[in-house]
Amino acid sequence: MTRHKKIEGVYIHEKAIVETERISGGTHIWAFTHILEKAVIGKNCNICDHTFIESDVVIGDNVTIKSGVYLWDGLRIEDDVFIGPNATFTNDIRPRSKVYPAEYVKTHILKGASIGANATIMCGITVGAWAMVGAGSTVTKDVPDYSLVFGVPAKIQGYVCECGKNLIFENTTTECACGKAYQLNKDGVVRKK
Repeated sequence: MTRHKKIEGVYIHEKAIVETERISGGTHIWAFTHILEKAVIGKNCNICDHTFIESDVVIGDNVTIKSGVYLWDGLRIEDDVFIGPNATFTNDIRPRSKVYPAEYVKTHILKGASIGANATIMCGITVGAWAMVGAGSTVTKDVPDYSLVFGVPAKIQGYVCECGKNLIFENTTTECACGKAYQLNKDGVVRKK
């Protein structure tokens, strides 16, 4: 194992342990981070101090992972995702010491989603595109696109724009102050083109 790989266009702090070479340009990896051999990390990511990433983890482009986050096998993170400090992910529904499943449960964090500090994300769920999970929440079921969820367990408390502002629906359509328009239907919120 090489303690400190050199990857063109990638900044790796001298106190990080990086075992994978599958990291794209513009990414920064800070001190006391450990990334295992087969992990995949996209371009322009920021992986902050004291982060651990297992081998069967795929991270898209422009992702921010704040300090104290551990990403376990089976996690899939799409582009433009924000993961707040000390957010917790799981990958085994019924864990037992020294008992290993043939395959870990997959969890998906879709494009543009934000996970607040100290939130817990149970395995096997999908956090939808541009959704926002409040700090300290426990997410036990799928989160629809553009949903704002918080609480224990997390519940839909409203909807958010891609810019992060609250969406207020007076009927089934709304327009954010940033100019993006949305439609509310029985399946949730969709952005109007």
